[in-house]
Amino acid sequence: MYVQRWHMQIRHNITLDEDISLELDSMAGELGEKKSSIIEKALAVYFDFLDLKLVQKRMKDLKEGRDRTINAKEVWKEIGI
Repeated sequence: MYVQRWHMQIRHNITLDEDISLELDSMAGELGEKKSSIIEKALAVYFDFLDLKLVQKRMKDLKEGRDRTINAKEVWKEIGI
């Protein structure tokens, strides 16, 4: 879910495939939204998707023994809590 936050905006220069650019122009015009707003919302949704992929990868790594979990008590002991 995209949450609007008040924060500093940073300008980026990007290059898009022509078809994507044309679709972005069309959507922005029809919806009356800024292209940057549409891109920001699309990236937020895509980042949520990537978060899921990372969780799936990490779970697979755990299951196949390439990673491990550490008991919270061990962590607290290590850092002196």
